[in-house]
Amino acid sequence: MTTQLERKHYTVEEYFAQELPSETRSEYRNGEIIPMTGGTPDHNDIASNLVVALKLALRGKPYRIFIADQRLWIPDCTLYTYPDVMVVEKPLQLQAGRTDTVINPCFIAEVLSKSTQDYDRGGKFVAYRTIEQFQEYLLIDQYRIHVEHYVKTAAHQWLLSEYDNPDANLFFKTFELQMRIADFYEGIEITNS
Repeated sequence: MTTQLERKHYTVEEYFAQELPSETRSEYRNGEIIPMTGGTPDHNDIASNLVVALKLALRGKPYRIFIADQRLWIPDCTLYTYPDVMVVEKPLQLQAGRTDTVINPCFIAEVLSKSTQDYDRGGKFVAYRTIEQFQEYLLIDQYRIHVEHYVKTAAHQWLLSEYDNPDANLFFKTFELQMRIADFYEGIEITNS
């Protein structure tokens, strides 16, 4: 005899009833509510380094830059999530009926952790690719110098470039911006082993 744990499925309304007053964030994945874990200091520094570089480079250009607390709605996957870094081209598009949930990022970055790296590379990236405006995805390893950069080249086609050299330059196609790999890791001690 086999027993199976039944997972409770929540409606979107039940999710928001829990999420809005909460001091912690949770993802909503097709009826399930998944608590999000807190980041490490290195995780936060890497995301902050990227945001600062983007803010400076994109000043006066038609983009909005968000970090960690901005909710994203992906209707094709019934997913509410909070990317580590997200850039949205103006005009900002919000989910119908909401003032706190965007739907049109062109760029997303995730700082990899041991607990989320498989999801960030797999199911989450699959979900992100259903967003029409989404053109560029960056995965930054927080434990070693390693960056994975995906650029959309055509419908259903993505080009992957990987960087392990801190002196290498990464070119963001969406913004025509260049950044040294070492700049992602500024202020933290990381060595490739």
